[in-house]
Amino acid sequence: MRGFRLSVFPLGLAVMATLILCACSSTPIDNTAAWSSEKLFSEAKDETKSGAWDKAIGMFDKLEGRAAGTTLAQQAQLEKAYAQFKTGDKIQALATVERFLKLHPASPAIDYALYLKGLINFNENLGLFSFITRQDLSERDQKAAKDSYEAFRELSSRFPDSKYAVDARQRMTYIVNSLASYEVHVARYYYTRGAYVAAINRAQLAISDFQGVPVVEEALNILISSYEALGMTELRDDTRRVLEKSYPKIAPTKGLADAKAWWKFW
Repeated sequence: MRGFRLSVFPLGLAVMATLILCACSSTPIDNTAAWSSEKLFSEAKDETKSGAWDKAIGMFDKLEGRAAGTTLAQQAQLEKAYAQFKTGDKIQALATVERFLKLHPASPAIDYALYLKGLINFNENLGLFSFITRQDLSERDQKAAKDSYEAFRELSSRFPDSKYAVDARQRMTYIVNSLASYEVHVARYYYTRGAYVAAINRAQLAISDFQGVPVVEEALNILISSYEALGMTELRDDTRRVLEKSYPKIAPTKGLADAKAWWKFW
């Protein structure tokens, strides 16, 4: 019995050594281990230029750890956020940007971080064609649009001379016009189906939330026609006076019953 035990023990060691060697051999080799931080950043940028976003994200992630506390690490973090955005992973991209803004409030790249935050939330499909196809704008889309607007607004306010400020202001205008147009689109939808109270509510929302936007003129017309349909002549006349004062060069409104919708071209 003793001899049996002595023969098994070395065998057990051999098996364990073999398992350890197999485990070590299966560990992926980091080909960037000997690279300098500058080389790692340069290679990661090359990956972004070729559209290899996932590979770039991995490299920027490594660089954040290796160059921690340096300007290069901050730049890697923002580059990683942009790469995540390009892969369509908006949740991770926003998380990366938010972490940057929290950790580096005095960074000279704050203007770009705010611009990137606005860009990630920006949805160019808010525009005209979504209304033509009568797609509904979900609450999630509206929240993202408003978050985008706030990021661009903060950028324009804090860094008016930033090279990103001009584009940010243009995107702000686009967002406001799109959201206002959507509210008017919904108001008209209710009006054409005889839901006049609902039409009034949405038209009033567009007027109060988006002052100075071109579609406010149509919102006022919807109000006038809805009040007319409900027999609320005093409110109708008051709204008409507001319309004529705000838009003195337009012809008097004839109501919307037979009017052509602004989004229809045929």
